[in-house]
Amino acid sequence: MELKGQVYQLDGLDILDLVEKYGDPLYLYSGETMQQNFRKLQAAFHWDNVHIMYACKALTNVSVLKLFKKWGSGLDAVSVEEIRLGKMAGFSGSEIIFTPSMVREEDYDFAVEEGVRVNVGDLSALEYMSCAHPEYPLCIRINPHIYAGGHHKISVGHEHSKFGISIFQLEEMLELIKSRGIRVEGLHMHAGSDIQDDNHYLRAIDVLFEVAKSFKDLNYIDIGSGFKTMYKKWQEPSNLEKIAVHVKVKLDELSEAFDRKIELLLEPGKLLVSDAGFFLARVNTVKPSARKLFLGLNTGFNHFVRPMLYDAFHEIVNLSNPDGDKVSYEVVGYICETDTFAKERIIDRAKVGDILAFCNAGAYGYHMASNYNSKLRPPEVLIVKGEDHLIRRRETFSDLISTLVT
Repeated sequence: MELKGQVYQLDGLDILDLVEKYGDPLYLYSGETMQQNFRKLQAAFHWDNVHIMYACKALTNVSVLKLFKKWGSGLDAVSVEEIRLGKMAGFSGSEIIFTPSMVREEDYDFAVEEGVRVNVGDLSALEYMSCAHPEYPLCIRINPHIYAGGHHKISVGHEHSKFGISIFQLEEMLELIKSRGIRVEGLHMHAGSDIQDDNHYLRAIDVLFEVAKSFKDLNYIDIGSGFKTMYKKWQEPSNLEKIAVHVKVKLDELSEAFDRKIELLLEPGKLLVSDAGFFLARVNTVKPSARKLFLGLNTGFNHFVRPMLYDAFHEIVNLSNPDGDKVSYEVVGYICETDTFAKERIIDRAKVGDILAFCNAGAYGYHMASNYNSKLRPPEVLIVKGEDHLIRRRETFSDLISTLVT
């Protein structure tokens, strides 16, 4: 998003014109930014046998998935529904890796039927797969027991996390694999999302490659993701080149030890789509109180929950008054709960009817939305090559009650 004159634009289009066209609240995405992010990651991990598997839980709209398919990405899916969406977007089974958590045995059966790569994260699932699908090759997700920093809800590679098989269960896991004749083709870990210190990520990667020495039949290593997203302008991004060089050394060493080339998988989600998305909402109320000046919007955590769920910071821009005097606001929603988007946030002076943009809203925005307070979810619009496309219409009251049985 850039300010040209007094007009905020995205990929050359006037954002306020798009709000006028599609209404508000509104999720707006830049296809150009997504492609730039994808190419940047490709440039860092530029050697052969590297496969970027877009972590589609960040933004699963099929129109977005089709773009990543076009650019050469694979797909990381965490549910059978995401597998089905991936298939709708044109991904083949071999281009999808299924990394579920605590799912039913039937979900694994479905993944096998669809021919996707299956990533197992607990011993009971590993045992089930060995009985139900004894010939099916598996990937195993380990828990490296590395606390990667950041918010506790998005750090998932530490000793208290539910994700992956603990490295302290390695001997038990190897014994099960040997006794059942399980074919392990891949090894995976994911230390967390938005890792603030690259060194934490590198430590987790080192653990993964050390464990990999015990799996002599590996075809690929999956280092997950965790690349930092710059929610604040003064932050430094992850050093992709530094991480890539470190991984390349480890991968070459493992390939030499196994006397064959081992493939590398990456599973970025937020890195690819976060800064490509904006959530747009209208000011309903400007409300002074004894201690605060509240800015009430026509939205709430039903549409955009990250600030409340993760204490996440999102830059907020007043698109309607780009050069107004600066005012401190409590930016809040219309939900009958405490749904504060930002406290004491300095924004260009706002009035009723102004349009605010939440930046970095492309990841875990729309797809964590709900119908709480019986509110309707907003539409999604994608800009591709300078043209805007409605990729999900606004919900109606009929949608809200469509599954009711009366």
